[in-house]
Amino acid sequence: MNEITASIALIVVLLLLLGGGVWVGLTLAGVAWFGMEFFTARAAGDAMAMTIWGSASSWTLTALPLFVWMGEILYRTNLSESMFRGLAPWVNALPGRLLHTNVIGCTIFAAVSGSSAATCATVGKMNVPELRKRGYPENMVIGSLGGPATLGLLIPPSIILIVYGVSAELSISKLFMAGVLPGIMLALMFSGWIVVWALMNPDKVPKADSTMSFKQKVYESRHLIPVVLLISGVIASIYSGIATATEAAGIGVMGALILSALQGALSWKNFKESLFGATRLYCMIALILAGAAFMTLSMGYIGLPRQLAEYVGSLNLSPAMLIAVLGLFYILIGCFLDGISTIVLTSGVVLPIIQAAGIDPLWFGIFLVITVETAQITPPVGFNLFVLQGMTGKQITYLARVCAPYFLLMVLALVILWFFPQIVTVLPNNM
Repeated sequence: MNEITASIALIVVLLLLLGGGVWVGLTLAGVAWFGMEFFTARAAGDAMAMTIWGSASSWTLTALPLFVWMGEILYRTNLSESMFRGLAPWVNALPGRLLHTNVIGCTIFAAVSGSSAATCATVGKMNVPELRKRGYPENMVIGSLGGPATLGLLIPPSIILIVYGVSAELSISKLFMAGVLPGIMLALMFSGWIVVWALMNPDKVPKADSTMSFKQKVYESRHLIPVVLLISGVIASIYSGIATATEAAGIGVMGALILSALQGALSWKNFKESLFGATRLYCMIALILAGAAFMTLSMGYIGLPRQLAEYVGSLNLSPAMLIAVLGLFYILIGCFLDGISTIVLTSGVVLPIIQAAGIDPLWFGIFLVITVETAQITPPVGFNLFVLQGMTGKQITYLARVCAPYFLLMVLALVILWFFPQIVTVLPNNM
C-alpha cells in the first residue's frame, strides 16, 4: 500500500512541476527529493548532493559533449551541406526523398556514439536546418529524427548492452552481434514508414532537385567523402581497440575541425559559436541526467521497481504473456527512469523469472533494449524528446505526437522478434 501511495504522490508532483514550467532536470530532482523525504528514512540532502556530483563528474559521459560539439561543427560549416549533396541523388528516387537522410544518418552515427541523445543531437544539428530549408514538413523532419535516433541504444557499440551483459553475465561481444540485425531491421522499418507516408501525401514532399544518370550520381557522391572519412575514422578507432568511446569522440571533434579548415569553412566566429552551442545543449542534457540519477536513487530506496518486478513474477504467466507484461512494464517504467537505471534496478528480479520461463537471456537483452528505446520518445521523461525540445523549441506533447509512428514501429519490431527470434540469435550463434 505504501508503494501505491508513493507512486501516486510522485506522479502528481511530477505533473505539477512540469505543468508549472519548471526545467525538466530540476523537476526530476524535485520529485526525487520529495520521494526520499516523505517515503524513506534516508536523508535527502546528502543523497542528492552525492548523486548529482557523481553524475556530473562521470568520465563515461565525456563522450556525449564531444559528439555534440562534433555535430555543432558540422552544422556550422558546409560539411553537412556536402553530405546532403552526396546523399540526395541516391534517396531522391525513394518516396520521401531527403527525409531518409535522417534514418541513414542516425543509423550510421549510432555505430559511432552508442548514445541516443548524442545521435539525436548530432544528426539533428546537421539535418534539421537542411530539411527545413528545402521545405519538408516540420512534423516529418522532427519525427524522422526522434524515432531513428533511438538506434543509438541498440546498434553496437552500446553502453546499455554492456550494462545488461554485466548484469546477466553474458558475452558482451555476442550481445553486440545480436544487436546488429535488429538494428538494421528497425532502420528499414523507419524508412518504410517514410515511404508509406510519402505515397499517401505526395503533395507534401518537395520535388527532387534534378534527375541524374548513374554516372552523375557516383560523381556527385564525392561530396560524401569528407563525412564518410570522418565517421569511418571514429568507428575504426573504436572497433580496432585504438580508442575508447570518449577518445573516439575527441578524434571526431579534431577530424571535424581539420576537415572544416581544409575546406575553408572554419572561421574563428564559427569555432566560438560551435563551442558555445555545444555547451548550451550539453548543459541542458547534463542537468536532466543529474536529475534522473537522483530520481533513480530515490525510487531504488522506495523500492518501486523491485516491487513491480516481483509482482509480475508472482503472476505465473505463459512465456508469451510474460513477455507482453514485461514489455508493458518496461515501457511504463521507462517513462520515469533512464534505460540504464531501469536495467540495474530490475535485472536481479527479472532475469531469474525469464530464465525459469525458458526464454533466452541473449534474446531478452535485445527485447529489453528496444523497449527502453520506446521510452526515449514517450512523455513525461522521454529523453530524446527533451533533446529535440532544446533544438526546436517545440512542446513535448507535439514532439511525442510526431514521434508516435516510430513508437508503434518499435512495438511491431518486438512482435516480429518474438515470432522470429533467429533475427537476434543467428549472428552470435555463428561467431
